[in-house]
Parts: sequence; structure tokens; C-alpha cells
Amino acid sequence: MRIEKIAILDEVVARVKDSDYCFILNYGGASVAKLAALRSALRKLDSRLLIVKNTYLAKVAKEKGWSDDVNAMLSGPTAVVTGHGEPTAVAKAVMEFVNDKDLAGKASVKGADYDNKIVDAAMVEALSKVPGKNELRATLLMLLKEPATRLARVLSEKAKKDGGGEAPAEAAPGA
Repeated sequence: MRIEKIAILDEVVARVKDSDYCFILNYGGASVAKLAALRSALRKLDSRLLIVKNTYLAKVAKEKGWSDDVNAMLSGPTAVVTGHGEPTAVAKAVMEFVNDKDLAGKASVKGADYDNKIVDAAMVEALSKVPGKNELRATLLMLLKEPATRLARVLSEKAKKDGGGEAPAEAAPGA
């Protein structure tokens, strides 16, 4: 193998091994502009898109210890999305790219290495529909805040009913 190919293979292996997740895509039919838009969206999410040869990805799969399920994904034009952080936002960006009206029937998700397991395209789609960490935190905060808000509202209504909304009467002068 030539030195250039070895360097590219080493980069692909290092990038996949270092990342928290690896989405495997069929980018067929995508224009350079569409791929550039996806790369831009992924850059904001601390992720990168890399177009790879299937033979290189097969070697990565062997080194990474992926199951034989990956071999079925290694046909046609292939790209990998790797990165760090929250995979749900990346899955959403990938699914938006794949579901673009201009790429209908051309681009697709082949699968992913998520949480050290090979998952299929249906699981990637399901992951893209899961709320992100920030959305889940906001929901949890709302749920935690709700009982206190209700208690304050009930006490406020009780105070209005008891006082009748009038100023309190002055106490009788002491004897």
C-alpha cells in the first residue's frame, strides 16, 4: 500500500476510534453544495463528515471490533460522521440531510456505531427524534418547578378569599 493511502487509512481509523459515535451514510446524489451545508451544520455540533472508501471502513471495523453487520453497510458511496458530545443533535442534522427533497431516494443512513453497538438506520431515525440534553433539562426543571408554582397560586387565592381583598382592620386600642 502506498504511503498516501496508509496516511489516509490512519486518519480514518484515528478519527473513528477517537469519536463518541460514528454515523455511516450513503451520500449518493448529493451535490457539493449539499455536502458543504451538512459539513457546516456538523461543525457547529463538534462533528465532521468524511467521505471514505468502503475498504478503509472495513479495516476500521476490524480494528474497532464492530460486528459483521457492518459489512452489509459497505457498498455504494460511503461517508462517516464522527464527533464528540450529544449524538441526538447530530442524528437530527444527518436525517435532515437524508430527507432533503433534492436527495429523495438517493442519500440514506446505512447505520451507526452508537454506544459501542452497531445500530441500523431505523435506530438512527429514532435517535434523531429524541429530545436533546438541553431540552430534557428544561422539561425536568419545569416539572420540578410546577408543584411550587401551584402551591404559591393556591396560597395566593386563599389569601384573597380570607382577606376579601380589603386592607386588614386596625386592632382595637389596648386598655
